[in-house]
Amino acid sequence: MLTVTNKASEVILDLLKDKKAGTSIRVFLNAGCSGPSLGMALDDSKAEADQVISAGGATFVIEKDLLNQVKPINIDFITTSQGAGFKLTSSLPQPQSGCCGSCNC
Repeated sequence: MLTVTNKASEVILDLLKDKKAGTSIRVFLNAGCSGPSLGMALDDSKAEADQVISAGGATFVIEKDLLNQVKPINIDFITTSQGAGFKLTSSLPQPQSGCCGSCNC
């Protein structure tokens, strides 16, 4: 359903250590000019429509309908020549490269 690599877990737990108890990581659908992608943000709220998942030592929150559309989700932390960051992969089609130019990306 949702897995977190060891490296991603280390980074997430480090980010959460100074946050108040009960802070979760919300996984959400992010719209972009190259198509939809998954994103993450810190969140203190949970709604009835949310699925709560414990993985990698952290609590993740995602809308149940979204989870059913994109599962399984894998969260990794990668470092490349362009920088470091979280990489979320799922059954959601990967955004296409290239841009229409209207958003200055």
